[in-house]
Amino acid sequence: MLARTLAQDILGTELKFLSFKTYRSGQIWDVEKLRSECEICPKCATPSNVRCGKLQVIVREESIRHTPLWFRVHKHRYFCKACRKPFAEPTPGVWPKRRTTQRFRKSLAQACENLTDLSRVRKFFSVSSGLLYQVFYEQLAIKLRERSNQPWPTIIGIDEHFFRRKNHRTEFVTVITNLTKNRLFEVALGKDTKLLYEQLKDIPGKENVEIVVMDMSNSYRALVKLLFPNAKVIADKFHVLRLLSPSLIKHRAEIHGHRKELRYRRLILCNERSLDYDLRFELRRYLEKHPKLQELHRFKERLHEFYRTKGFRRARQSLERLLRDLGASLLPEAKKLKNTLIAWKETLLLYFTKRFTNGLTEALNGRAKLLQRRAYGYRSFKNYRLRLLNACGF
Repeated sequence: MLARTLAQDILGTELKFLSFKTYRSGQIWDVEKLRSECEICPKCATPSNVRCGKLQVIVREESIRHTPLWFRVHKHRYFCKACRKPFAEPTPGVWPKRRTTQRFRKSLAQACENLTDLSRVRKFFSVSSGLLYQVFYEQLAIKLRERSNQPWPTIIGIDEHFFRRKNHRTEFVTVITNLTKNRLFEVALGKDTKLLYEQLKDIPGKENVEIVVMDMSNSYRALVKLLFPNAKVIADKFHVLRLLSPSLIKHRAEIHGHRKELRYRRLILCNERSLDYDLRFELRRYLEKHPKLQELHRFKERLHEFYRTKGFRRARQSLERLLRDLGASLLPEAKKLKNTLIAWKETLLLYFTKRFTNGLTEALNGRAKLLQRRAYGYRSFKNYRLRLLNACGF
């Protein structure tokens, strides 16, 4: 009696427990679909109460205490007078044309999140790889529909990371973050302006965006002008500070080769104020022997001094002095840096009034790379977008 009561609690009010026996590596329950007043035809939505036969279907249910469970559902066929065709009455908790309950599919998706990889989930539940992949990304899509048509936030961050190589071409993924709520907002394939615009143009609330934080990318700046009419752009502090890093690495390699003096390579790229006195003194003695490298390092430190400035007015004065010194230099890297800073001058100075960076976007980029390594890469951008949004968007 107690077993029947517990079984009935699992089955609900539309199914009746009959018996059970062992089946494969678990149990199979024989259950009966209770009769209702009428059933609705799935083709024409016409009510029908005319029965025309019986049938049995076996569906997989969520495991009980790690014991696999199946239902053998005894139900009827009905005849639709409008269509003049029979149809089977639906099974509670099972979507049409499926042989698994929704509870089982949710447990599969939850296991895919918690276990190390999908192959372990497949062995644990004894299901096929095709069913597992279908259920996992289907449940992610269902969860993602809860936030569909969500409008643009007021402050966003934009950055990109590597996705895959296809047909000898490198493809990137653009990540858009909500900096007001510290979460991922949207993911788009590529970093070309027209391609991104086609993917993002249908999201409502473009006029809500007030601030966009991004690296110094001309394609992203063109996208902001095209998509967000009221937005102001802030150049990300991290990307500005590393503008001279490739030139410093190149000049050091010309002096010592590729791998030699690796310690000085790391010291050159560090902020000098973060070094101990002994390391700072050693670095300065080393730079005195190489005037070009010393000059580039001095301009790199000037960028750090620029971001340590307090207030918008002093920051503007500091930037003007830096541009003047860069113009007086004979190094081609200094000329290139000057042109870049002039082109992005207003976006650099806007940081001192709003104080927003892309630190959150870079952190989510790191999490995206972890997801790629865990899955050994993705072939489908659709599946990758679902996985990333559900991992970082809620």
